[in-house]
Amino acid sequence: MRERPVSPKPSGFDNEAYIRAQTVSILERVKHFQEKLYIEFGGKIMFDYHAARVLPGFDPNVKMRLLQELKDNIDVILCVNAGDIERRKMRADFGISYDSDALKTIDDFWEWGIGITAVVITRYQEQPQATSFMHKLGRNGIRVYTHGFTRGYPTDVDLIVSDRGYGANPYIETSRPIVVVTGPGPGSGKLATCLNNLYHEYKKGVKAGYAKFETFPIWDLPLSHKVNAAYEAATVDMKDVVQIDHHHLEAYNIRTVNYNRDIEAFPLLRRILEKITGEESMYKSPTDMGVNRASTGIVDDAVITEASHQEIIRRYFRCAVEYAMGLVDREAVDRMELIMKKENATEEDRVVVMPARQAAL
Repeated sequence: MRERPVSPKPSGFDNEAYIRAQTVSILERVKHFQEKLYIEFGGKIMFDYHAARVLPGFDPNVKMRLLQELKDNIDVILCVNAGDIERRKMRADFGISYDSDALKTIDDFWEWGIGITAVVITRYQEQPQATSFMHKLGRNGIRVYTHGFTRGYPTDVDLIVSDRGYGANPYIETSRPIVVVTGPGPGSGKLATCLNNLYHEYKKGVKAGYAKFETFPIWDLPLSHKVNAAYEAATVDMKDVVQIDHHHLEAYNIRTVNYNRDIEAFPLLRRILEKITGEESMYKSPTDMGVNRASTGIVDDAVITEASHQEIIRRYFRCAVEYAMGLVDREAVDRMELIMKKENATEEDRVVVMPARQAAL
């Protein structure tokens, strides 16, 4: 008996349109700063399966394809938090530690024809595991820097932006106009690394700039869009909440969205940038800082809405499993249940649930 052909899943995302728009956005920001641009890459540069699930058709490695378009103009700095190395923090999607993920990232970049310019071990306090990792990188010919805690952060801007603050950490040598700063996960020290080098650039007379590249939340989709709700579900353990960017609303009378941590941190970040540059910042909001153009790739809103609905439920089940394993606390489960209620999502909306329950009887 011949098997029926499997119908292809509907696509809601155009990678080529996205790459074109995203490349233009980055190059326009580079042109504004003229000499050098540090871009903090949030989220996953490679193997972004969350994006592929909520944006059907999205290539999990499309951001690497984007970097390939720019590779003659970029340096890449990889940040790893010394505390994460010491705690043997794991990357959930691959089941490997953050230091192993850093080595994997270096190899993966090389496979795409892009070298890692340097690795920075952030929040370094001579932790034994972090020191061992640093030596391992050095033996493999990789340039390694260490950055300690920034003195004065977050309250004393005058101390932060001084030779005793950012100036106490070494300058990371780069030579190209775009510097991509990335890391294996949140808290890896990407922003601090950007600002450290920005401080040194201005000391050298180089008028460099800072921008942020982060796929989610998608700033020009409505606050209530399920893609943004799925982002909250994906970061439930970090307590991220998608909100209206009130800084942007006040400056331009335009409603955009961002997540709570960036909105709360913006006034301090703007003050630091203005202290470094000695000029009023061009950025009036955290949305201004971003160069994300993910919405330009969306070609079927109904497809991505349904996919995001399914992802919320998938995250709900995953959170329940992680709670049973002791990986998240009860508060994360409660937050996940609230997201399910807010989105009118039920366990049975996931098509595999009823057959799985029947099979378990």
